[in-house]
Amino acid sequence: MADDPLFILIALVMFGVVGILFFGISSFAKGGAFSRKWSNRAMQWRIMAQFVAVVLILLFTYLRSKH
Repeated sequence: MADDPLFILIALVMFGVVGILFFGISSFAKGGAFSRKWSNRAMQWRIMAQFVAVVLILLFTYLRSKH
């Protein structure tokens, strides 16, 4: 399964979600003008990345259930 390109894409997107999450949390922690500029935007990016990850996971599950 680890050599499946769709599985690798899902893993990369999930790592991206974690990276965006850490960036958003760090922008909240930093505070000030940086937080006002980036924290909300980062959380919006996280939601979009999570949506992509969930769609890819559902696609992966659907394609594998057909075998």
